[in-house]
Amino acid sequence: MVASWFESAVLLSTLSVAACSSSVEPASKPHSTPTPLADASTADAGAITTMDITVGSFVFHARVAGPEDGQLVLLLHGFPETSYEWRRQLPALAKAGYRAVAPDQRGYSPGARPETVDDYNVLNLATDVVGMADALGAKRFHVVGHDWGAGVAWVVAKAAADRVITVNTLSVPHPDAFATVLADPTSCQYTASAYFDTFSAPNSEDALLANDDAGLRALYTGVDEDAIDEYVRVLGTKDALGAALNWYRANFAGRMIKAPKLGAIGVPTMYIWSDADTALCKDGADLTANYVTGPYEFDVLHGVNHWIADTDSAELTPLLLAHLGKFKNWD
Repeated sequence: MVASWFESAVLLSTLSVAACSSSVEPASKPHSTPTPLADASTADAGAITTMDITVGSFVFHARVAGPEDGQLVLLLHGFPETSYEWRRQLPALAKAGYRAVAPDQRGYSPGARPETVDDYNVLNLATDVVGMADALGAKRFHVVGHDWGAGVAWVVAKAAADRVITVNTLSVPHPDAFATVLADPTSCQYTASAYFDTFSAPNSEDALLANDDAGLRALYTGVDEDAIDEYVRVLGTKDALGAALNWYRANFAGRMIKAPKLGAIGVPTMYIWSDADTALCKDGADLTANYVTGPYEFDVLHGVNHWIADTDSAELTPLLLAHLGKFKNWD
């Protein structure tokens, strides 16, 4: 059973207080330590390097760019992608002075791959994100998420609101808006989410990986072949793809969201939806405004499919930079 959002806020606030009150450098903390794998000191301003981030017993692989003293931006990928999804946004954020970090999240990083389905509930996924911010020494940070990463970003923005400067979500609407349209027989969303049934089934990864990953590769409509190859490199085993699919198994039942209602988001929010996304209907996107009480920006990308960061970075990146820039001094 997923904890209530009151309990989750208490939990994440406890993490927040511990991180902010400590006088010890984050890299010295045994519970959450970033370990660089590449030397960023000689890299140009927009170069992407890699890093391991330790949070509790988990080690998350991450791509990173930008000055270490820059305002932290955590970018959360969707399914079935990885941190490589943000390869075009990382350099742009770095050149704007941000410390941009895109982790391979729980299940996607081999060092953060628990076996139990319940370990992938959304509260645990959000707690990972706060732990990463602790490890990176950030009292406050921006969070960006696409697809499942957006779902996690919404939760982080609610449960750790005192630490989140802005939340920036792509594709997936506010969870309460999503739950509403999933339960509405007049909405197209219940039918559009029929794939939840397939993804949530035991061993569903086997069908996706059959015939040289044909089913998995078929999901990436319009995505460059080199990006598909990179995603399949990470997710092309039963253990890896099964762990990624555990996000569906842990958080949905009968296409309905298991978690209790999230409630309104009070931090500055930008939500981007694309009108050629066949997985997410317009009514959920429109309804999201009802669940944000802070400054809110809603942008629609026309003729763009689900894979926004992969296929339409020319529109996405300026929107992201502009929104972060509006609230950069709120740190």
